Amino acid sequence: MLYHLIIAGGLVLFMLNLFLNLRALRRPRADSRLPEPAPLISVMVPARDEEANIETCLKSLQAQDYPNFEILVLDDHSSDDTAAIVERMAAEDKRIRLFRSEPLPEDWAGKPFACYQLAQRARGSWFLFVDADTIHAPHMLRGVLPIAIESKTGMLSGFPRQLANSLPQKIAIPVLYFVIMSWLPIWWLHRSKKPRPSLAIGQFLLFPREDYWKIGGHRAVKSRIIEDVWLGVEINRSGSRHIAIDLSPVVACSMYHDVGAMCEGFIKWMYSVAALSRIFLALMIAAGYFFLLAPFYWLWHELFVVYTGWGAIIVFQVVVIFGMRWLVDSRFKEPVVSAFLHPLGFSFLILTGLYAGSRQVVGAGVRWKNRLYSKESAIE
Repeated sequence: MLYHLIIAGGLVLFMLNLFLNLRALRRPRADSRLPEPAPLISVMVPARDEEANIETCLKSLQAQDYPNFEILVLDDHSSDDTAAIVERMAAEDKRIRLFRSEPLPEDWAGKPFACYQLAQRARGSWFLFVDADTIHAPHMLRGVLPIAIESKTGMLSGFPRQLANSLPQKIAIPVLYFVIMSWLPIWWLHRSKKPRPSLAIGQFLLFPREDYWKIGGHRAVKSRIIEDVWLGVEINRSGSRHIAIDLSPVVACSMYHDVGAMCEGFIKWMYSVAALSRIFLALMIAAGYFFLLAPFYWLWHELFVVYTGWGAIIVFQVVVIFGMRWLVDSRFKEPVVSAFLHPLGFSFLILTGLYAGSRQVVGAGVRWKNRLYSKESAIE
């Protein structure tokens, strides 16, 4: 009974944290007032084998109702028609510029190097890095910039809407936001008088130019495969504020086109956590199992195996989990099926964590975008 009371109490605390997070997250508005004159924003898109996404991304950026921006695209040694598509669009729109990547140095991860090359060519007073698989509402720039200016932030990121194409993706992908919103005290990080690192998602990173270069740009995180999180840490170390907002009304992202790519992505994240701290990854997996997965096992056990008399408190645990899932999934417009099949999605998250942790322990490395990152390559 004590065990189930502890789990129930922990879930109530998680729900309270989740509720405070959802209240704290600001949303961009289409009627936001801009400073006059509107500062130049350099929108930068690193692209590697993105022929399926790049045209849609660039068209959504071209349609921005913001009056002063440029679009820079770096072709990162693509083996498909990414560069040709961008070249064609650049010929029709002078706001778009295409660059070819230099060879990747041994001590750099691919994306940080691509972003760093773009930043060196950017002319704007604000730097916005977006992934090539993102789609942007016409008022994205107009809505986001005033929040960044008002917050006096050195880095703004947040939660784009995550699109899913297949049933496995619809089950697994929404679990990520659920875990983040349940466990990370974003509301407290934002309210703290002392600047603290918040959440960073590399699909969307906005910097004032001077804050970006104050930390050395992406050179400060050149060996990181989760460079977004470490950029937030570096911004915080420099004394600047880092905030996260709800980007789901203005940015959508289709991260993965198949289950294999989704597995690679989840393993990359978990491997990065293991590289930071194996103990922390182990604690995350254990906490995730006991608080967010085990209650479903105990409910099945109570209903179909042995009646213990603890049914009421176990049902309470499951109801709280479903309630949290409903709050998060409805806020970010996630598929309903993910909440109903929560045990499957969360089991997938735990399994990828165990697999990634084992690869980190034996030094096997992790593969991403057809590149192998390992201890031998000095990529963390």
